[in-house]
Amino acid sequence: MVIVKDQFDPDLRKIIKKQKKAAIIPVGSIEQHGPHLPVSTDSDIVTEIAKRVSEKCNFFLLPTLSYGVSFEHAPFFNLSIKEKTLEQILIEICLSLSSNNINTIFIINGHHGNQKALEKLSQKINRLSRKKIWVFIFSYWHFMKHEFDHAGFVETSLMLAISKKVKMSRAKKGLITKNLSQKEKSLLGKQASKSFPSVTKNGVWGDPTKSTVKDGRKFLAEIVRNLAKKSQTCLTAKSRKLHH
Repeated sequence: MVIVKDQFDPDLRKIIKKQKKAAIIPVGSIEQHGPHLPVSTDSDIVTEIAKRVSEKCNFFLLPTLSYGVSFEHAPFFNLSIKEKTLEQILIEICLSLSSNNINTIFIINGHHGNQKALEKLSQKINRLSRKKIWVFIFSYWHFMKHEFDHAGFVETSLMLAISKKVKMSRAKKGLITKNLSQKEKSLLGKQASKSFPSVTKNGVWGDPTKSTVKDGRKFLAEIVRNLAKKSQTCLTAKSRKLHH
């Protein structure tokens, strides 16, 4: 793994020249996560996941883009940028990476509200670079079996495994969907994407009260293992296409 922000210019250029490495850009958000988790939660988790995947796959690790699309959390605290802004920032970062001879890029997303801004990004970058840049985009919660939440059991467990910022004494149940049908959950999800506080008054989706470090470590290992495997599969597929 090469942590890009910690490198010195001559060393970094030498590494790039010697080895064709892929780069990872973690993308998070700054938004409310109930009364017990910090507003940096999404950025903290995706940073740790990206770091571990980079270590496993020997990638370049870029600094986390900590601002995302979180307007749906208002009037709870959020620092948000528009979808088009997030898309444009990532396009320019990827084009800049390419100008430094890094043309394979993984974007790891850590916030649900960013997904719309990311859905057509790889095609746009591929077109702008005339098929020189390959961008693969993944939201990390798709790489675990357990149903995901917001400041609930899963996210709180993940934070307990990586951070000392959690205040479990403040943790309270939020919206519980256990006995709801898939259709009801889907409708609530659509409503939450427009106004999160309208579905949960304390900003929590799930129950964080039983979260543990042990569960967080288990989830983290599962996500990193599956993401690393998928990343290697993408690299193999890309190599095959380039050599046809």
